[in-house]
Amino acid sequence: MKTRLHKGFTLIELLVVIAIIGVLASVVLVSLNNARAKARDAKRAADIKQVSTALELYYAENNAYPVAGAWYGGTGNCWGTVTDTWVPGLTPTYISKLPLDPKPTACASVYLYASDGKDYKVIAHVPENCENPSMKNLKDPARDGGSNPSIVDGNSCWAWAIFTPGFAAW
Repeated sequence: MKTRLHKGFTLIELLVVIAIIGVLASVVLVSLNNARAKARDAKRAADIKQVSTALELYYAENNAYPVAGAWYGGTGNCWGTVTDTWVPGLTPTYISKLPLDPKPTACASVYLYASDGKDYKVIAHVPENCENPSMKNLKDPARDGGSNPSIVDGNSCWAWAIFTPGFAAW
């Protein structure tokens, strides 16, 4: 009787290994996407804080904030003209370059600025996790979903903001 030695894997063994690799790859991709969204939100928070600091420097020298109706900063916007000088007169003296939203493909992901000269508001519109507990002090009271939230990307608020008291409602 001749014995035959089988070398290699059976089809079942190969399919099991491929299935396990597929499950692991999907878990890694989900984690990676969540990490990227958190990083973009952290950048949004840092960006509006940086612009707010530059605005305070501007105010210290000029006794007023740059006047603007509603200027948008980003590369995608549904409501108005997008510009990389979305806070007039701030660059290059008070900030070298104005930041733009880190997710350029989203229509609503922009920074907004409005001011009447004595008050201002800087907004990061539609962060990816607006309800992020570590950013609760930045939640824009004028763009909170309230009792009837408008859900945008799973969020019940629309924006983070830094503002002076006179522009809290804008």
